[in-house]
Amino acid sequence: MEKVLVTGGTGFLGLRLVMQLLNDGYDVRTTIRKRSGQDRIMRILKEYGTKNIQNISFIEADLSSDDNWLEAMQDRKYVFSVASPVFFGKIKNESDAIKPALDGTLRILKAANKSNVKRVVMTSNFGAVGFSKKSGITTENDWTDPDEKGLSIYEKSKLLAEQAAWQYIGQPDVNLEFVTVNPTAIFGPSLDQHVSGSFDLLKNILNAKMGKIPNLPLNVVDVRDVVDIEIKAMTTPGANLKRFIASADGQISIREIADLIRSQRNSLSTQVTDKLIPNWIVELGSLFNSRAREGKLMLHINRKISNQQAKDILGWTPVSDNQQAVLAAVDSLLKYKLV
Repeated sequence: MEKVLVTGGTGFLGLRLVMQLLNDGYDVRTTIRKRSGQDRIMRILKEYGTKNIQNISFIEADLSSDDNWLEAMQDRKYVFSVASPVFFGKIKNESDAIKPALDGTLRILKAANKSNVKRVVMTSNFGAVGFSKKSGITTENDWTDPDEKGLSIYEKSKLLAEQAAWQYIGQPDVNLEFVTVNPTAIFGPSLDQHVSGSFDLLKNILNAKMGKIPNLPLNVVDVRDVVDIEIKAMTTPGANLKRFIASADGQISIREIADLIRSQRNSLSTQVTDKLIPNWIVELGSLFNSRAREGKLMLHINRKISNQQAKDILGWTPVSDNQQAVLAAVDSLLKYKLV
């Protein structure tokens, strides 16, 4: 059995990745911040009938500390860098988000290099790729400008962390193979009530009392498709030193999502907001507050993106289109009473 490490096994993506790796026959070790995370992971793996459950092990490790990272990497051939720093409350100072993201990323890579890991697959995000290109087709060759007006602190931290990772990989004393996966907004089914941050957008659409929301265009992806790309990025020789945009084909807008929920999930129709903020109001508001500046950027992001590199190099085909990914996420919100 190939031996892999998944950082952040309790997360929405990390847990799905752990489960698939076990089903595929890998020996999986995953990091958890607290021992209680192990109980939750085991409960869910058993609930979903995961195969080879005896092949999972756990180690406590946090991105903010060097403790246990060398032990976590011991005898591992592959590492999935999925975990992100956890923030409580609103981040006002950029350095409070950026420094932990950079430090955590480099901590994982340095430990992997010392431990003779063969390849690290890093989960970055689309915010590191396509938030500055306003026309044409966005590909993995594109990078977001860190000084892009309206770029959120979170997106900037992910961007700078990925750039720091590539700089580290290029050093002469580093012998790691390296791949990044850059997902768009992650939807699809959840394994429990712990969902991705992207689900907040759906919660807002399903909160008619909240008021108006902007009609943003979006690129989305099913969590199962992200996992598929991640595992293929681990095993495909030609993936080394490549980035892969993880996204369903095409795009979908907030208005289209609202209409989709009304037509396909009748029980939720009265909860779907029908109030959209006109684009000109978003543009005007961007002159006065940072939230509106983020909204303005989202309005103007080029949504014509290419996932062709994942198809060509990894042989990947998405399991879900935009509508299926959204509806699977909505069903999870219903199942776990999150709306």
